[in-house]
Amino acid sequence: MLAKTLKAAGLAALMAGTALPAMAQEYTLRATANSNENDEDYDGLQVFKSHVEAASNGAIEVEIFMGTQLCSNGAECLQGVADGSIDIYISTSGGASGLFPYVQVLDLPYVMADDRVAEAVLSGDFTRTMRDMALSDSGDAIRLMTIGNTGGWRNFANTQRRVATPEDIEGLKIRTVVADLPQELVRALGASPTPIPWPELFTSLQTGVVEGSKNGITDIMSMKFPDAGLQYVTLDGHAYMGALWWMSNQRFQELPDDLKRVVVDGFYQLQQATFASPKRKSIQAYEEFVAGGGDLYVPSPDEKAAFAEAAQPVYDWFTANVEGGPEIYDALTAAVAEAESELEAARAADME
Repeated sequence: MLAKTLKAAGLAALMAGTALPAMAQEYTLRATANSNENDEDYDGLQVFKSHVEAASNGAIEVEIFMGTQLCSNGAECLQGVADGSIDIYISTSGGASGLFPYVQVLDLPYVMADDRVAEAVLSGDFTRTMRDMALSDSGDAIRLMTIGNTGGWRNFANTQRRVATPEDIEGLKIRTVVADLPQELVRALGASPTPIPWPELFTSLQTGVVEGSKNGITDIMSMKFPDAGLQYVTLDGHAYMGALWWMSNQRFQELPDDLKRVVVDGFYQLQQATFASPKRKSIQAYEEFVAGGGDLYVPSPDEKAAFAEAAQPVYDWFTANVEGGPEIYDALTAAVAEAESELEAARAADME
């Protein structure tokens, strides 16, 4: 592995026009994701590893552990980051909400309209605000490095009928994660939230324990949920599937400044890779879903507005019940407003 790393570093130097002497490997970063090699998380880690090992000229080696080799769930993995046995870990908002409940702000429905808005928001000061909060709450042990994407956008999917309005979802048993906010959203729309572990969802759909879920199309197809009866997907795009990339702050602070910069730039590269990966993978996933007889419905602007109106109680619940909720909600809405304004100006300039 090190030989490949040094070769990559040498090629990078030659491409830049300057051949640099190889440095001895001084640091090893152990990175883990509770997913598999078909996931956007793995794509991001491969880009991170390639950049960091080459840009550090072999001083940093990145070891990737997919699945549950190092830890099996968010709480356990974040504890590993805190105690230094794991250097880098990626979680969903649900996976980190037990320790940092305010990260559920990413699951607030219909706040970010599209990819351009979401990517602008997550690349700016909003993420730094969340980093500061997490560092404070973890005693400077756990550092949020960046927020990318893991699966596109969450949409409502079910086994029973087309969902075009909030009334259509009433009474359905919808699978959620254990986190509070997704359950509050399902209740606000008149459905029944049913927390089910991810590995059990296929069987739960098949047997009717649940009748729907809130997932991106790539997850739906990779897990073969249509074979379990999941035949209706409504592209309401109620939440961007944010991926929170955490690092041991002690490990980060041990690095000299030049290597800190390499790592920070590596997480930027990782973020961009995970922004792009779901867009590419979703094309084939949507085609396969429809080819298999699936019903893919795109709500009209008025129908989507009706969903957003029905979900209003979730915002009140979040700011009233989640520690740090008002602060992070204000940070998110301010960042969204700024991003929308800047993007509209950019579009106008590009359309002249």
